[in-house]
Amino acid sequence: MRRASSKLISNLHHHPTKHLITTLPPLPNPTPIPSNPTNQSQFQTHLKPTKKIHFLHNLSRNFNTIVENSPVLPSRQRKIKEKLDLEEAFESAETVDDMLKAFKDMEASFEEKELGLASLKMGLKLDQEGEDPEKTLDFGLRALSVLDKDGKISLLLAMNLQLLGSVCYSLKRFNESLGYLNRANRILGQLENDDSLSIEDVMPIMHAVQLELFNVKTAVGRREEALAHLRKSLEIKEMTLDENSKELGNANRDVAEAYVAVLNFKEALPFCLKAVEIHKTDLGSNSVEVAHDRRLLGIIYTGLEEHEKALEQNQLSQRVLKSWGLSTDVLRAEIDAANMQIALGRYEEAINTLKSVVQLTDKESEDRAMIFIAMAKALCNQEKFIDAKRCLEISYKIYDKKEMKTPVAVAEAFMEIAMQYESMNEFENAISLLKRAFSMLEKIPQEQHSVGSVSARIGWLLLLTGKVEQAIPYLEDATERLKESFGSKHFGIGYVYNNLGAAYLELDRPQSAAQVFAYAKDIMEVSLGPHHADTIGAFQNLSKAYAAMGSYDLAINFQNKVIEAWEDHGPSAEDELEEAQRLVEELKNKAREEMAKSLLKAMPVGANDGSVLYEDSQIRVPVIETKARE
Repeated sequence: MRRASSKLISNLHHHPTKHLITTLPPLPNPTPIPSNPTNQSQFQTHLKPTKKIHFLHNLSRNFNTIVENSPVLPSRQRKIKEKLDLEEAFESAETVDDMLKAFKDMEASFEEKELGLASLKMGLKLDQEGEDPEKTLDFGLRALSVLDKDGKISLLLAMNLQLLGSVCYSLKRFNESLGYLNRANRILGQLENDDSLSIEDVMPIMHAVQLELFNVKTAVGRREEALAHLRKSLEIKEMTLDENSKELGNANRDVAEAYVAVLNFKEALPFCLKAVEIHKTDLGSNSVEVAHDRRLLGIIYTGLEEHEKALEQNQLSQRVLKSWGLSTDVLRAEIDAANMQIALGRYEEAINTLKSVVQLTDKESEDRAMIFIAMAKALCNQEKFIDAKRCLEISYKIYDKKEMKTPVAVAEAFMEIAMQYESMNEFENAISLLKRAFSMLEKIPQEQHSVGSVSARIGWLLLLTGKVEQAIPYLEDATERLKESFGSKHFGIGYVYNNLGAAYLELDRPQSAAQVFAYAKDIMEVSLGPHHADTIGAFQNLSKAYAAMGSYDLAINFQNKVIEAWEDHGPSAEDELEEAQRLVEELKNKAREEMAKSLLKAMPVGANDGSVLYEDSQIRVPVIETKARE
């Protein structure tokens, strides 16, 4: 996505800075220049460009009238003319350097309060070019000191806040960025219902603000919230663009890609399908845009485990990419195809595909490393572990040299290699690689969702290998990071809570286990449904935790819910139902045993003085002995 400022500056570029002149004090003569407050007010709240020539023509006509009707000091006229010339030079400047030079000349003749709009234009131009964010910030703050002085809201103020949000994002000052952007969003919400404004005025700025909010919230790991802003930006495009425009197709693909990034393939699918249809209508079935859409669609179908559909889309994409001679894209598509073939169990076919393309890569390229990872995956599935490890070693050596250059890509590769070692029960190698990925990603603010996932995986592997105390900090860290990124009800967090609860149980902390198992159960009921196998597993875990605490009534209650859920599955879950019924009987037996022990504790025991001392009391009761009749 291009910088949002590039979409705004076109609205402001030809907008004359006439309010600089109209804010000058009136000339001392009997017939002053008309201030025209109506036009000035309209200028402050509208973005629609005004032709500069009309303004200059009207202004010069007023000056002529002044000269004819009342005498004005020549020095005053010269000063006004000088200001007009400076303003004209600034308006006509095309490059950043020319604009900066013109602005510097203006500073000598204009007061600070008269430079608000020029400062905003200068800041937007710098932001568009991506040059010197600190200087951009200075111009943005100068504009804000003018535009926000009277406390009134306007589109110019919203645009100014959007600029500040954008540049603070560039400087990684994310909290400040959110503050500016949230305020811009509130102002636009108020202006949206203003009848004096047209949709053409408000929507470009609103779209830019939504895109910036998406970028910033993604950067701080609040990805679920970020997606809502990206969808809002798409809705704005749908209101303002032709329904079959290329830009609208790209916007739909952007949303699909964002959902794929958080592994939400179900939500991604309709947006990607819409992108395909729009691009087919606008550009034709053999366009590059459609080919890119189809490649993404193949990845989405893979995520949905619809591998035949995935392979079909991949092949359609490759056909077009080859016709356009896009060899790099074709190579990536071939690797995708091999992974799809592996998912379908067509291992030899996948290996042949990879062998055919590996010769096209450089020995130290990331594409070659990706091919060997895919090759290892196919060989693992064939249980050819020695060959698979050799492929993973080749891939690792390539990526190990690229850590500083592309840390995110390297970290993702290490995660993939770790999964292959894990499938071969090489857990120590897997944990070591995941820890390296963790250390790389932890330094990158926008990758905190990935850090959470890696932390969860490390914790699970440590738990699996009996290193329970080491596992708990990773699992606890994962829950916090993932909640920040995906919200507290994401199904992935439920799985982490289940593992964390198992770790607590291992360390004989049943109360802590029961607490996190309850969190897991609540999440999975919402995200997966009450009858999903993993939701039933959460109920089962709660039963175990309460049993460990000796709270057998609660344990039996949750175990009965497990039985009810498996009964709803019908004949397909007979084994699970039988096991659940066995466990509930076991719990009932333990409950009876505990009750019997409690009764024994309450039974009287003999005392030396002939009285009875009850275990749970300090009261002695005399015993009256009766002799049996002879």
